[in-house]
Amino acid sequence: MPRTIFYISDGTGITAETIGHSLMTQFEGVAFEELRIPFVDDAEKAHAAVARIRNAAAASGLRPIVINTVVDRSLSEILASSGALVLDVFAPFIGPLERELGVRQQPRVGKAHGLVNFAQYEARINATNFALSHDDGQDMNFADAELILVGVSRSGKTPTCLYIALHFGIRAGNYPLTPDDLERGCLPERLAAHRAKLYGLTIDPVRLQQVRQARRPNSRYSTIEQCRWEVATAEKLLRREGIPLLSTTHTSIEEIASKVLAALGINKHLY
Repeated sequence: MPRTIFYISDGTGITAETIGHSLMTQFEGVAFEELRIPFVDDAEKAHAAVARIRNAAAASGLRPIVINTVVDRSLSEILASSGALVLDVFAPFIGPLERELGVRQQPRVGKAHGLVNFAQYEARINATNFALSHDDGQDMNFADAELILVGVSRSGKTPTCLYIALHFGIRAGNYPLTPDDLERGCLPERLAAHRAKLYGLTIDPVRLQQVRQARRPNSRYSTIEQCRWEVATAEKLLRREGIPLLSTTHTSIEEIASKVLAALGINKHLY
């Protein structure tokens, strides 16, 4: 029987879920059913959340776990009455920070993921639009790009660019190395002028074949022979050109993004 995890917040629940998921991954062999309850910002909603927690406990016979990021202490007290193991994400830090800063906490709901800074929010939207318009080399003008991901088709360039744009507000473009590019054996001219912005992504050929087979089944594009040739040739080209290279086979989008930004010396905060 899986243990039920509730991520409860007075805002979107993104912080609670991110922290909670990171914690739960440390416990291998334990199955979890994860449920998010956002916007618990009054007593009625808190009591409704308590009812859901108690129902889950009755159904499973196991004590639920609650990851709580509600800033109103009176609402947190209601959640604590559920009988669940309630882990308050903010509680251990508020007191020490108040003493260190000499300022009392001023609870504000949704501040972490709200529209606090409109200029930063607009930058994220503009960066996302840039990533979409420069996806797979659709727009070859990379002059305004802050980074350009290069690799064979389906190696993870597009989702990484979108993640970087949405979470960091960075203008990320990507260019797919086509069989024609690989046969020429040199960096495409449109990329040569932006060498300092380039970062290569590669992938295990067997995994690439699986991804391509789902996209274009039984095509030459998805054969293992084509995948092996493209990956080997692309890796050889990028290494010869001195372009940093990362395998995405067993790497999450978040980790890929962090490694790319660190390698290129781009230091922007996560929104």
